[in-house]
Amino acid sequence: MKTFLLSLLLALPLLAPAKQAPTRTSGNPILPEFHADPEVLYSEQTGRFYIYSTTDGAPGWGGYYFTVFSSADLADWRHEGIMLDLGTEQVPWATGNAWAPCIIERKVGDQWKYFFYYSGHDRERNRKSIGVAVSSHPTGPFTDLGQPLVHELPEGQRGGQQIDVDVFRDPLSGKYYLYWGNGYMAGAELNDDMVSLKPGTTRLMTPQGGSLRDYAYREAPYVFFREGRYYFMWSVDDTGSPNYHVAYGTATNPLGPIEVARQPVVLIQRPDQGIYGPAHNSVLQLPGKDEWYIVYHRINPAYLAKDKGPGFHRQVCIDRMYFNPDGTIQPVVPTQEGVQPISVFKQGVNALSRAAKRRMKRLADKLAE
Repeated sequence: MKTFLLSLLLALPLLAPAKQAPTRTSGNPILPEFHADPEVLYSEQTGRFYIYSTTDGAPGWGGYYFTVFSSADLADWRHEGIMLDLGTEQVPWATGNAWAPCIIERKVGDQWKYFFYYSGHDRERNRKSIGVAVSSHPTGPFTDLGQPLVHELPEGQRGGQQIDVDVFRDPLSGKYYLYWGNGYMAGAELNDDMVSLKPGTTRLMTPQGGSLRDYAYREAPYVFFREGRYYFMWSVDDTGSPNYHVAYGTATNPLGPIEVARQPVVLIQRPDQGIYGPAHNSVLQLPGKDEWYIVYHRINPAYLAKDKGPGFHRQVCIDRMYFNPDGTIQPVVPTQEGVQPISVFKQGVNALSRAAKRRMKRLADKLAE
């Protein structure tokens, strides 16, 4: 018996799979044509990933509808159609400028709900405001609230726009928060209905200081939680600038104050690779894993010249994001390759392989006795 088992162990290397061809990647950009300000969502209801974005390519940022793309693996993205149209009566208070959305999934009783927040041009006030629409599925149909959720500057703030909204669930308290602001950053707690702000909770949270070389706040707040810390990300400079980039800080509370990171720049251009203006991001954590991705837009390099409208010729990309042992974010390397496909089957095979190796080690240890 021992002789047979030893022969089996010696034969294991011969059973190893043949060397595989190089793994394909998503490539960057991951969406066709022009899109910007991407929001990424993993849906527990469907088990798929979704991206919502500003539909780009229109002069003066004049897009008026939102589309949604879905994927099973982060590499291949399927167009799911228009899910909210500000050019129709679907959103009666807005006339266009459909910009910078965010979304969150919540189970209410036995029903899944999706709360989609976005900015549009407020026809009554003639300025940008933030609205909300609700659906029971990630791709819609969505029903708008019928009026803006946020249409005034926060108390104490002069200037800026009510755009670039983000929504966040605090895993410690279970409370939900909304963040927004171009020229300033504001945050507030949402009521349980998810379509109104809790009175008295709005805070100005703008990170102070910095320069266009590092962390001077411009717009696009994004919030996530990891290992006891609240991470706040934002964009620096103008969306049409090659220098448009992402900075970050942390806090011990969902409404701040924010402590700017010692090395705050997370994502910035790589001219040698033809990568310019990578910013206005969202972040994805794979369910149940400490594995993170950053989804962002960057300028199509064929439109860098000012007369070609770099600010509204942007494309959506994805790359990996890593943390240092002390919890600081490693600078992200924006790539042309993108990311490898996420495969549940592949993860399962790897797990089986590790288990098989442990069993064979135990068997080898017994034989050595």
